[in-house]
Amino acid sequence: MISIALIQLSLTAILAFYVACNLGANDVANSMGTSVGSKAVTLRQALIIAGILEFTGAVLFGQGVATTLATRVIDPTLFAQTPQVLLLGMTSVLLACGLWLQIATSFGLPVASSHAVVGAIAGFCWVAIGVQAVDWGTLGRISLTWIITPVVSGSLAAGFYSIINTSILRQRNPIAQLREWIPWLSAILLSIFGAIVMPSLFNRPLFYALPIPTHDLPIITVSVAAIVLSLISWRQLERSTLILPINPEESPDKDIRIRETGEAEIEANLAPPPNAVSPFPSAIEQQLARFQVLSACFVAFAHGSNDVGNAIAPLAAIAYIIATGTVPLTAFDIPLWILIIGGTGIVAGLAVWGKKVITTVGENIIPLQPSSGFCAEIATATTVLLASRFGFPVSTSHALVGGIVGIGLIQNWRTVRFQTLRSIALAWLITLPAAASLGAIIFISLRGIFL
Repeated sequence: MISIALIQLSLTAILAFYVACNLGANDVANSMGTSVGSKAVTLRQALIIAGILEFTGAVLFGQGVATTLATRVIDPTLFAQTPQVLLLGMTSVLLACGLWLQIATSFGLPVASSHAVVGAIAGFCWVAIGVQAVDWGTLGRISLTWIITPVVSGSLAAGFYSIINTSILRQRNPIAQLREWIPWLSAILLSIFGAIVMPSLFNRPLFYALPIPTHDLPIITVSVAAIVLSLISWRQLERSTLILPINPEESPDKDIRIRETGEAEIEANLAPPPNAVSPFPSAIEQQLARFQVLSACFVAFAHGSNDVGNAIAPLAAIAYIIATGTVPLTAFDIPLWILIIGGTGIVAGLAVWGKKVITTVGENIIPLQPSSGFCAEIATATTVLLASRFGFPVSTSHALVGGIVGIGLIQNWRTVRFQTLRSIALAWLITLPAAASLGAIIFISLRGIFL
């Protein structure tokens, strides 16, 4: 006979999967939007890349954030005598977050899932315990990040793009300039993302027996990877500059042959074969598109390792309560099956519902080329990394949108679609109160039914 506990756990697991689906459709989709918008990858390729790396990051490194959200956002001792109240509260959080993320995704609006989770937790705590249960200081800091994050990311993106634009794109011989900049771009890219991913990867018992200190392993790995990436990129650039088709709409019967010096010689009546047509206007954009694919991979992995906690933290707390009959007061080990549910849900949501948010971020704010999309992703990663180092909670979607706008203002402010920005900003502003209200209403309903 199936026990009531098993039924409870199964139902909440389905809810967590539903939340993870909506998180994948929204948060993961907006993190891949710049790569799709710049045509560095197709929509199908983005779904495959994000699916694999988000799932891997969620399963391998998703435990830390999940335990934090399950035990530190609220004071669990307040529920020590009434674990069933916390169980219903976390169920309310799952429902509230899932509904709000689905509403936002249906309109193609990128919102912060972490803010939705915190808002829903605050809403049910307020109703269950009282105003004193809500950490208003934390809510204030989260609200402040709405302003700081896009400003910082936008400034960094504008700075990165200005450097690339001045040092490479607008130079008389941009191909030669890109050759010189490839080692620097490789080092910057791998250092930023390596600092996000590598410390967690090497801080494991498997590497403790090595004669090299574990904190030196990321440095060594990034250095070797930067050298390898530079060599590969030089070879790819040389190959792509031998025969580079120009825009077929402008002249379908011509191609450009780039000589060793980087000077272009146009030869007529040499129609490129159909498979030679490139979606990029130049070899430079084509090469930067390859860098952007790599940056998108790291963003997806890092995002999965962090934001999966938003979906599975309530489920982890519920599973703990059902298994022990007590409230988790400290950090605890999250079972692998819960991490798998979160990772699978993220992939499913991205594949089924992610297209709208990808389109909003990648195409509906400014027109993107790989050079600008690459700078937006670099700025996003840097902002999130800096915030993590100082312990500030930030949103990937806020950072990414800010980065895109910063580049748009540098390129031509008239290309920025402010109507899209107004819709996104409104969604940001109402996420916390909307999720809190939903969490409170759902908790009151469930409490009236089950308690």
